[in-house]
Amino acid sequence: MLKKALAFCFIFILLFQTVPANAAEKVKRNWQDETIYFLMVDRYNNGDSTNDRNVKVLDPVGFQGGDFKGIIDKLDFIKDQGFTTVMLTPIFKNDDRGYDGYRITDFYKTDDHFGTINEFKKLVSEVHKKKMKIIIDFPTNQVSASSSLVKDPKKKNWFSGKTNDQLISFDHTNSEVNQYLIDAAKWWVTKTDIDGYLLSNANQSPTQFWKQFSSSVKSVKKDFYLLGEVNSKDSKLVKQYQQAGLDGTLDFRLNQPLRDSFATINQSLKKVLSIEADNRKEFDQPSLMGAFFDNHNMKRYTRDMVINKQFPGTRWKLALTYLYTQPEIPIVYYGTEIAEDSGGVPENRKMMNFRTEKELIDYITMIGEIRQQQPALTKGSMEILYEKNGMVVFKRKYKDHVNIIGINNTDKTQVIKLSKDQLQNDKEELRGLISGGVVRAENGTFKLAFERETSEIYNVVEKTGINFMFIAILVLIWIVFFAFLFIAWKRGKQKKIQ
Repeated sequence: MLKKALAFCFIFILLFQTVPANAAEKVKRNWQDETIYFLMVDRYNNGDSTNDRNVKVLDPVGFQGGDFKGIIDKLDFIKDQGFTTVMLTPIFKNDDRGYDGYRITDFYKTDDHFGTINEFKKLVSEVHKKKMKIIIDFPTNQVSASSSLVKDPKKKNWFSGKTNDQLISFDHTNSEVNQYLIDAAKWWVTKTDIDGYLLSNANQSPTQFWKQFSSSVKSVKKDFYLLGEVNSKDSKLVKQYQQAGLDGTLDFRLNQPLRDSFATINQSLKKVLSIEADNRKEFDQPSLMGAFFDNHNMKRYTRDMVINKQFPGTRWKLALTYLYTQPEIPIVYYGTEIAEDSGGVPENRKMMNFRTEKELIDYITMIGEIRQQQPALTKGSMEILYEKNGMVVFKRKYKDHVNIIGINNTDKTQVIKLSKDQLQNDKEELRGLISGGVVRAENGTFKLAFERETSEIYNVVEKTGINFMFIAILVLIWIVFFAFLFIAWKRGKQKKIQ
């Protein structure tokens, strides 16, 4: 009897608690809703020692053992931080110097240091089982000098010359070259069911090639994502490549202003906010662009903080709060979660260290969860409410979902007053999602206080009061529970008397 009573109460509470979640509208996850974790295959995690051919862990430009199995083993680590997409450096067969994946010898094979194609297919499958997506870098501009394509006398007219790294550049004026690359790109989609391509140095290939590439690859898989690396601050040039079929491009124009704004204290965000505003005017789908602080080709952003004699943990928290709440897709380079400090290539490609403090990991996990739960942060409009010398407050709005983001990158406590009209007239409460707490309007004004070097993401909600229905249900549950206890006790007493 007692067990039944406990089971009844427990089930009743669970059912009650699940009603609000089930009643909420389920918003479809599109590409602008993704949060991307970018890693270098060879430098992430060694999960299979049997493929450690010529591994030289002390050589910064040698293979160090990372592989597909290693990534599979760490998928929960990635997912638990709130990342929804894994993006990999090239996985194709490389020459013996191609630890980074960019010295390709065969577009139809995986590099044996990373694993077999079946092991890669398992990686894709495991990613999809966890409701995540996977993107791989597909370089289209050059191959290793030892590639069979280069050695084939029938393909002499496929190439336009050598680079400084002894790589051979493709000649994209040759239609056979273009068709070969397009066929290979389609083959990988069909064979492995990947979800997108990062296209390195996309601006080194003509826009006409990308029009053909885009239409062909997307005919194989619906909603396939093409993210182009157009390393240019010329927005007109970037727009040409987006209009040629690239869904989004890495936002290099935003990158340095972002780094400058959070590397030290009391830095204005005016330039960052101006670029964001320009993007919304200039591009058809600015929310599909990729915002980032660093990657495998530049020094770690932590180094900027160290140079400025700042504590990386605090700096990264402010920087990531902005990255996760601005309109573009956040791209986080592996090692950010441990505030990896290093210079440029190859120092910025160290093997991932999983034995480290968890404070920053926990913070990324928290804001990653917030970003997934708040549709205004991924789909919403953006309006600047206040900006001065490092203190910024802005609003993201999607339908009836509203978030207010405040970032205090100054050396003083800041108090910002906002009117109800600046938020949303029928909502009277701001609920903090990072530190907690509630801010209510007083005489039509919200007073927000931010301690130095802190941030907050507020959810704008209806004014809360005493939930009499919930209290009544809890009281009823306890009455039923104690009634069962009393009946059980009474029956037990009667049995003893008998």
